Amino acid sequence: MSARATRTAPFKTTTYLLVARALRDFGDGFVAVLLPVYLLALGFSPLEVGFIATAALLGSALLTIAVGFLGARYDHRQLLLAAASLMIATGVAFALVHDYALLLVVAFAGTINPSAGSVSVFVPLEHAVLAREVADSIRTKMFARYSLVGALAGAVGALLAAVPDLVSPLGIDQLTAIKAMFVFYALLGAIGGLIYSQIPLHRRAPDNTIATALGPSRHIVYKLAALFSLDAFAGGFVVQSLLALWLFERFDMSLAAAGVFFFWSGVFSAFSFPVAAWLSRRIGLINTMVFTHIPSSIALMLAAIAPTLPIALALLLLRAALSQMDVPTRSSYVMAVVTPPERAAAASFTSVPRSLAAAASPALAGALFAAGFRAWPLVICGSLKILYDLLLLVQFRHMKPPEER
Repeated sequence: MSARATRTAPFKTTTYLLVARALRDFGDGFVAVLLPVYLLALGFSPLEVGFIATAALLGSALLTIAVGFLGARYDHRQLLLAAASLMIATGVAFALVHDYALLLVVAFAGTINPSAGSVSVFVPLEHAVLAREVADSIRTKMFARYSLVGALAGAVGALLAAVPDLVSPLGIDQLTAIKAMFVFYALLGAIGGLIYSQIPLHRRAPDNTIATALGPSRHIVYKLAALFSLDAFAGGFVVQSLLALWLFERFDMSLAAAGVFFFWSGVFSAFSFPVAAWLSRRIGLINTMVFTHIPSSIALMLAAIAPTLPIALALLLLRAALSQMDVPTRSSYVMAVVTPPERAAAASFTSVPRSLAAAASPALAGALFAAGFRAWPLVICGSLKILYDLLLLVQFRHMKPPEER
């Protein structure tokens, strides 16, 4: 194979991943905002909305566990195609099902993402493919680009959540319009599947099992997974669907206004990713993760007690500009501190506890909302995230990735 061909193949693979991530996050962006509106329109309570969010996150966690075991034995392209098929089925089911028990099952077994972020069965597979395709010197930059594309797509998707209100003058009721958006979500899954099918097959050694995949770096992965779990548990109190619910109930915000807000929130988050990559080259990955995260948590807690909607939105936008700077740096750090053969397993097993932990807190947040304690989920989220940041700094400040040594 020529030198040009060897350079082109990884470029094509990373491009496919970026396009597929954009489509998926575009769908997650409008679904996360529409989900509480849809469930409330069907007659369910805020507590029941919280349980749906918990079921979705818990199901995602269990699917990611399965990916962790299957990823060492099967090609990642095959698993990504299976996940895309599940996304199609999820969108169609949400458009057709009205029974609460069945919706719980669909949320649990499907790909609905109430957080509109990186909690997804797709993520560890994409991380593993991305890490094997790029060199250490550009790893953080590529993860920042990957996160940037996803966040921008999610922001545009959140803006699209206003469509059900915009089409009401045409005589289309809100419930019907939201169902059509779920069908569109399924269509995005089909297009994503076509893109994943273009990723080249990657042959695996027959002895590449989970036991060998998590070898010398096992304890590092376990410690990171435990810390990331605390962060995810905290974030579950303010997943995007529940934050939308808080804005609806606290300030009587309209669906169209919420779509605009989450669009700009996504834009702010998106452009923080290349800043994070630039900053990490100067102060290191761990310092970037910690010292951007703490101010964002303070802004969230201040938003919880903000007296007016403009002040609350300003604080939440400040939080959006800072809170996600740890996303590409965290992904890059995990890939850097484990050996190359362990990367696929490390990507999965640091995602699984995050998903499990994130699954527990939306139901608790829903219960707090139902009891009238609307500010508490935001305060709890910010407090626990600050604790996570301090623990991460203490545990890993001396463990440097190769490019920082």
